[in-house]
Amino acid sequence: MAATAGEQQDVRNPATGETLARVPLSSAADVDAAAKAARAALPEWRARPAIERARWLFGLRQVLESHADELARSVTREMGKTLPDARAEVGRMVEMVEAATAVPQTMQGRILEDVARNVDCETIRQPVGVCAAIVPFNFPAMVPFWFLPFAIACGNTFVLKPSEQVPLTQELVFNLIDDHGGLPDGVVNLVNGSVDVVNALLDHPEIDAISFVGSAKVAGYVYERAAANGKRVQALGGAKNFIVVMPDAVIPRTVSNILGSAFGAAGQRCMAGSVVVTVGDARKPLMDELVARTRELTVGDGLERGVDVGPVVSTPARDRITEWIERGIDGGATAVVDGRGASTGTDGSFVGPTVLDDVTPDMDIAQEEVFGPVLSVIHADSLDEAIEIVNRSRYGNGTSIFTESGAAARRYRHDVEVGMVGINIGVAAPVAFFPFTGWKGSFFGDLHAHGSDAVDFYTRKKTVTSRFFSGGDTGRFFVEQAEK
Repeated sequence: MAATAGEQQDVRNPATGETLARVPLSSAADVDAAAKAARAALPEWRARPAIERARWLFGLRQVLESHADELARSVTREMGKTLPDARAEVGRMVEMVEAATAVPQTMQGRILEDVARNVDCETIRQPVGVCAAIVPFNFPAMVPFWFLPFAIACGNTFVLKPSEQVPLTQELVFNLIDDHGGLPDGVVNLVNGSVDVVNALLDHPEIDAISFVGSAKVAGYVYERAAANGKRVQALGGAKNFIVVMPDAVIPRTVSNILGSAFGAAGQRCMAGSVVVTVGDARKPLMDELVARTRELTVGDGLERGVDVGPVVSTPARDRITEWIERGIDGGATAVVDGRGASTGTDGSFVGPTVLDDVTPDMDIAQEEVFGPVLSVIHADSLDEAIEIVNRSRYGNGTSIFTESGAAARRYRHDVEVGMVGINIGVAAPVAFFPFTGWKGSFFGDLHAHGSDAVDFYTRKKTVTSRFFSGGDTGRFFVEQAEK
C-alpha cells in the first residue's frame, strides 16, 4: 500500500544540487499499517520450511546481482560516493544475502538424549516476530541488508526505515523484491520519515525487535526507548577509529590503505580511519608520502571516471565538516592538506581531503566523530603510548595497525579495547559471515549485526525436555512426586 503522508522532502544529488525526487514522509498511521501487515504475514511466513526461505533468498541474490550496476548508480546519485566504491557496497549487500541463505544450518538447535533415563532435552530456535531496522545515509544499499535477509531467513517479518536523505536505493530494491515475487504480502515493508517515524517504530506494540545504525547519541536513545518498551535491541553508534603505524610498516602500501580508509566515501563511514598514530621513526616517511599522495586525490562527481573523492551528503554536512577543520586548527593543529573551499563549479557539497598534523590526544578533533574527509595525525614514542591513546577514546568500533612484526601485531590486537581490528588492513569491517562487533560507545546491546550474531538476534531459544511413559523406566531425576 502507498504512504498516506502528505508531507514530502526533496532528495538531492549531493554532487550537483539537482533534485532527484520528492519522497513522501510516512506518518505514525503508515508505521501502524506496516507493523500490522507484518504481524498478519508472520504466521504464514514462519511456517515456511527454512529451505524454502533460503531458496527465496537465492533468487533474490540473483536479482540483485543482475541489477548491481543500477543499484550502484543509485547509491552514487543520492549519497555521493564514487561509482567504484558504490559497486563495492552493492557487492557487500549481495554477500549479506549469500550469508543468510545458510539458515538451514545456522538456525539449527541442539539436542542431548538421555539427560536422565528415557528423558531427552533439546533447544530449538524460533523467530522473534516482527522486526524493524532504522538505517543511516552512508550505505544506502548495504546497511539495510545487514538486517533484512537475516531477519526474514529466520522466519521473521520486517519493517525498514531508510534515511530520509537517501530513500531511493531501497525503493528500487523493494520494487525488485516485489517483481521477484514469492513473498506473502507484508513480509517486508518500507516506511520513510524522520524523528516521528523513528519514535513510532520504537513505541509500536507489534514490533518485537529493533536494529539501528547511526550516531552514538541517537543509538543510546534508541536503545533506551526501545528496551523500555520491551523490545530486543541492537543499536550501532558512532566511532573514532585509529590507525597505528609502526616504524617497520611498508609505507607505500600503508599510505594506500590510509587514503582509502580516511577518504573513501568522503570519510562518511563508521569504519573510516580518522586518526593516524605514528610510532617513533615512522613519522617522517609516513607523513612525506601521505601528504604528497593526498594532494593528488581528485574531488568531483562520483559518477565521473577518475574521481577519487565525491561530495559529502549535503550542504549542512559540508558546513559542519569545515567548521570541524577550523576548530582543529584553532585548537593547535596544522592543516598540511586543507580541503576547505573545494569546488567543482557546481552546487555540490564538496569538502576536499584534509590532513591535520600536530594533533594531540586531548583535542576535540582527536576524540569526536567528524564523519567527513578529515584525517588527524598524532605522534607517539612507543607502541605502549599508541595503545593508551587508542584506549582513551570512548568509542571502540574499529582500529588498524600497520607493521611487519608479529609480536607487535599480537600485542596490539590483545590489548586494544576495540571490537574490530585490522592488521595491515585499512578498513577492518568484517565480511558477512562474521559479526560487526563494535565496543564501548559504538554499540548498545548484546548481539551484533550479521554473521552468527544475526541468527542469535533474530531467533528466540526454546528448550524442550521430554519423556514418554510407554518407554519404560522414567528415571529417578525427573519424578516430580514420589509414588505412594
